[in-house]
Amino acid sequence: MTDELPRVAYLVLLLVAVCGYMIVELRTSPGKSMRQILAWGLIFLGLVAGFGLWDDIRRDVAPQQSVQGNRIELPMGSGGHFRITLDLNGEPVDFMVDTGASDIALRRRDAERIGLDPDELNYINMASTANGIVYTAPVTIGVVRIGDIVDEEVRASVVEGDLEVSLLGMAYLRRFARVSFEGETMVLER
Repeated sequence: MTDELPRVAYLVLLLVAVCGYMIVELRTSPGKSMRQILAWGLIFLGLVAGFGLWDDIRRDVAPQQSVQGNRIELPMGSGGHFRITLDLNGEPVDFMVDTGASDIALRRRDAERIGLDPDELNYINMASTANGIVYTAPVTIGVVRIGDIVDEEVRASVVEGDLEVSLLGMAYLRRFARVSFEGETMVLER
C-alpha cells in the first residue's frame, strides 16, 4: 500500500489540475473548450485503440513469408531477425531463425500445442544460450511442413525454461540445398 500512495496522490493532483483547467476554460469560451475536449478525447481513444490492436495491425502490414514450390522467402523483421511459421504435426508454430542454434528448440507452450507433454519429458541435455545454460529434452516431431515441403520424424529439443519464441537452428536449415540472402530477405531452397 505504501508504494501506491504516491501514485494515487499524483493521479489525484493531476485530476484536480485538469478539472480546474477545464472549469476555467469552460467559463471563458464554452463552445471552443467543448470542441477541444472532444478532439482530445477522440485522440486519446484513437491511441488506446491503436495500442490495443497493434499486434493485429503489425501482422497485417508487415511483410510475410512467401512459399513458392521449394523456395521460401523470409523478410527481415523489425528487430533484424528472420521469422518463419512451420506446421508441426498440423499446428502452426512461429520460429525465429537462429543460425547460432544447433537444433530446433521448442518452447514448452509450442511443444504442448503439437501434442507433446513437457512435464513428461526427460530433460537430460544441456544447451548454452545467451541467457545461460538450460536443460533440454530430446523429442521427435512427426511431421514438419511448409507449403509443399514435408519432413517426417524430425529431431528437436524442448527447452525446460520458457523461451520467448521457438528457435529454428542449423540442424533443420541444413536440409535445404541453399540458404542465402537477397537484400533483407532470407531465401531457403530445396
